[in-house]
Amino acid sequence: MDDLKQKYLSAIADAGDEATLEDLRLQAVGKKGEVSLKMRELGKMTPEERQVAGPALNALKDEINAALAAKKSALADAALDERLRTEWLDVTLPGRNERRGSIHPISQVSEEIAAIFANLGFAVAEGPQIETDWYNFDSLNIPPHHPARQEFDTFYMNRAEGDDRPPHVLRTHTSPVQTRAMEKQGAPIRVIAPGRVYRSDYDQTHTPMFHQVEGLCIDKDVSMANLKWVLEEFFAAFFEIDGIKTRFRASHFPFTEPSAEVDIQCSWVDGQLKIGEGDDWMEVLGSGMVHPKVLEAAGVNPDEWQGFAFGMGIDRLAMLKYGIPDLRAFFDSDLRWLRHYGFASLDVPTLHGGLSR
Repeated sequence: MDDLKQKYLSAIADAGDEATLEDLRLQAVGKKGEVSLKMRELGKMTPEERQVAGPALNALKDEINAALAAKKSALADAALDERLRTEWLDVTLPGRNERRGSIHPISQVSEEIAAIFANLGFAVAEGPQIETDWYNFDSLNIPPHHPARQEFDTFYMNRAEGDDRPPHVLRTHTSPVQTRAMEKQGAPIRVIAPGRVYRSDYDQTHTPMFHQVEGLCIDKDVSMANLKWVLEEFFAAFFEIDGIKTRFRASHFPFTEPSAEVDIQCSWVDGQLKIGEGDDWMEVLGSGMVHPKVLEAAGVNPDEWQGFAFGMGIDRLAMLKYGIPDLRAFFDSDLRWLRHYGFASLDVPTLHGGLSR
C-alpha cells in the first residue's frame, strides 16, 4: 500500500492536464484500478487480516481522491489565470457609443403629447382601428352625402353579397374614440385619443395611413376660452417656446359648432421655418365646441353638458418640431433615416425632465 500511495501521489502531483489526471483516477480508483482490485481481495482474507487491511485501503482511496480533487482544482485555477491573462481588457477605456436601435419619431412625439395633456388632466382613450360606419360617421353628425363617406376618400371593408350588417371602415379619424369614451364614462370627461387613421391619399404631405390625436373636454361651463388656453399651453410645452401666438379662424366641421381652424405664429427665414416668431401663420389643427347631436349620439344630455374638441396630426407635428421634410419617409423603414431622426430608448419625455433630447 505504501508503494501504491507513493506511486499515485507522485503521478498526480506531476500531472499537467485534466486528461492525464482522469487516466490516473481510472488506474488507481476506477472499477478496474489497482486500489479497487486490492479491495476485492478483502473477501479472501481472514477476519483479523481484514480488520487491518480494510481501513488502510479505505484511507488510501480517500487520500488518492483528495489528491485528485486538489490537483483538478489547481489545474482549473491555472487555466483561468491563463485565460484572464490572454483575454485582458482595460475596463477604464471608453465604450463605443453605438446605439443598436432607436425610438421612431412618431412614438416619441406621441409620448410627448401624452405627457403634456396628462399634466393638463387628460386621460388617454383608445378604440378599434376598424370601425362601424355609424361610429365613424353617423355618431359624429356626418351626413350620408358628405364627400368623406365616398370610397375615393375612405377605405371600406369588403362585404359578401347579401351581407346586411352595417358597413365597416378603416377609421378616418380618432373621433369615434370620443364617442365610445363618452358612452363608457359619460360626463364630465377629459380625454385624448391618439392612434392610427386611414385615408385614400398619398403625396409628400399625405399617406394612406397616418397618426392623429384628438382631444375632448366635456363639463358644465366649458367654453372656447378654455379651448384656447389648453391649446396655447400645449403649443408652449410641445415646441418648448413660451408665448406662441395663436389665431382662430372660423371654419366648418360637422361634429363641432362653432368650429375653428387654429394657426400658430411662424416665420420663414432663408427657407427655414421658425415657430413662435415672425408675422406669418401656419394652420396646425381643427377645433370647436362639440355639436349637440354628437353629445346625444354618445348618450350625453346637451342641455346639461357642453365642451370642446380638437384634432391634429401627430406626423405633421413631428415634421414641424424636428425638421422632417417628407411624410412618406416615416414609413420607409430606412435605417439611416431612423438613426438620424430616432431617439434613444431611455429618452422618456417628461415635462420636468424635458420633452426633447
